[in-house]
Amino acid sequence: MSTDTGDVDLVDAAVVENIGRVALFAALMGAFAYVSFPNPFSPAPVTLQVLGVFLAGIYLGPVWGGTSIGVYLAAGAVGAPVFSNGAAGLGQLVGATAGYLWAYPIAAALVGLLVHGGIAVGDPQDASLGRLVGAMIAGTAVVYVLGIAGLMLVLGLGPVAAFTAGAAAFIPAEAFKIAAAVGIVRSDAFVAE
Repeated sequence: MSTDTGDVDLVDAAVVENIGRVALFAALMGAFAYVSFPNPFSPAPVTLQVLGVFLAGIYLGPVWGGTSIGVYLAAGAVGAPVFSNGAAGLGQLVGATAGYLWAYPIAAALVGLLVHGGIAVGDPQDASLGRLVGAMIAGTAVVYVLGIAGLMLVLGLGPVAAFTAGAAAFIPAEAFKIAAAVGIVRSDAFVAE
């Protein structure tokens, strides 16, 4: 009988590190949901959640970025108060803002894919300003399209009213979030030493 007790890697260290990052960005999304302001032109409040979507895609890439936002949605669905204004539960995933919520993981994956030019994750600082901004505009478009569709489906709004309440009302806030994300990327805020 052998008594060799050599090291056994049950899970690749990179996977463990990425799981930790997924949890971190899922928690960041929950925290960003608490920064919420009523929007007089929309049933959806202005939050920092889209900034969290951008950062997840930029720093984690398409696979892990989308996964982190999926974990955030799952946490909220099972009762963690991580949606805007501390809301929780499955009802949020079928309510007036459901289109936005379902768009978040797709948008994070798209942002990551465009910033990194594929599935492999590189240094976000290597991405040009145009690539960063273009990726976030594409991610915002996904959020708006699904958000508008959700407003039309759940609230019965027509296309013009849904666009006005679901997209046009948020453009100034999204421009701020894009600028903030660029500033964060360029400042080395999330660079691991």
